[in-house]
Amino acid sequence: MLPPQSPNPQLSALHPTLRSARVANSVAFALQGFFLAVILTELPQLKERFDLSDGLIVAVVALISLLAGVGSITAERIALRWSSRTALRIGLALIAVSGVAVAASPNKIAAFVALGLYGIAVGIVDAGTNMQAVFIQHGYGRFILVSFYAAWSAGSITGALFVSAFETLKVPLWAAILTAAAVVAAGCLAVGPRLLGTDEAEAGPAEQEPTSSVPVRIFWIFGAVIALAFAIDLAVGNWSALYLKDELLSSSRTAALALAAYQGSSLIGRLTGDLWVRRFGLRTVVRVAAAVGAVGLLIVVAAPGPLAAILGFLVAGIGLPVIAPLCFSEAGQLTSGRDLDALIARLNLFNYAGTLVGGAVVGAVSDAVNMRAGFAIPLAFAVLLIGFARVFHARAAAAPSTAEPAAEPA
Repeated sequence: MLPPQSPNPQLSALHPTLRSARVANSVAFALQGFFLAVILTELPQLKERFDLSDGLIVAVVALISLLAGVGSITAERIALRWSSRTALRIGLALIAVSGVAVAASPNKIAAFVALGLYGIAVGIVDAGTNMQAVFIQHGYGRFILVSFYAAWSAGSITGALFVSAFETLKVPLWAAILTAAAVVAAGCLAVGPRLLGTDEAEAGPAEQEPTSSVPVRIFWIFGAVIALAFAIDLAVGNWSALYLKDELLSSSRTAALALAAYQGSSLIGRLTGDLWVRRFGLRTVVRVAAAVGAVGLLIVVAAPGPLAAILGFLVAGIGLPVIAPLCFSEAGQLTSGRDLDALIARLNLFNYAGTLVGGAVVGAVSDAVNMRAGFAIPLAFAVLLIGFARVFHARAAAAPSTAEPAAEPA
């Protein structure tokens, strides 16, 4: 079990800076979710434009996941040399650049190179946003990390609806992706300076044991939970649109709504997740979230048509997306300062192990059998997560911060 988290006194004294950083990091999470949803819901159009087989789509997903792992390691290096703020700003800038490259790609080889660059950027941003989130939570002295993922969900919903709207208006693929890249670039310029810098984050003293002393068992347990949670999440993100279009014979516009439904309900779960944790404890929240997710995915697997599948994704999204942020929250109590940068970056690698399973393996099964069989894999993972709930605290461990105004929303 992890020790209780105390407020970081160095951060608690910085109310305006802390609140500003919370808003800025929430925007960064939203930008990441927005552009990822654009890429994923444009997969059917990318497949058509570049004449990609289902096997090549699997290769694209695997490429992004593998290079995202490289990006996470790169974020660790940047954070240790400079700061997590610098890493996050570089990552967001690379997302914008890779988006322009995808939009301008004349052939599938150029598109693969551009998507590879995007994969590296994804890893840097994932690690950077989580580093910042845990530092900010240390300052608040109470559970707020799930709310950052709510911002990610809001961005993802916006991205999916953005694609649906552009498809309805028959906007060319290149123009849609270029517009999305411009949104990310503008957001990066606006929020980058407001993130926590070295003086407010990495310079803080380690509050518990350093990363080198983190128990190996705890590290691997939380890594496994993160991998399973992201495997499910990325299976939905990567394959929901293609499942509806190819297996259930929906239109591209309707197919994009599957991810929007999943992220819409996940937004509700993540907006209220911190409150439920403070009231019922981590263990109960994780167990119920996994059970609800399993029911939703069962509906998806058994769906006779697009509407039933969208309902299943809606139910699954209520619970499953809460689990990953709670893993980072628990693990973040083990250390702080630059050791925290390293710990989060290394745990974030399990994200991409899960992505490879949720994207590549589910895609391979779908290609060999059908997509209905493919979605049985994340259903099994949700059942496993119910059992893993016992490794979390029975009650919330974060101590309330006397420095944080009570009226501040969770």
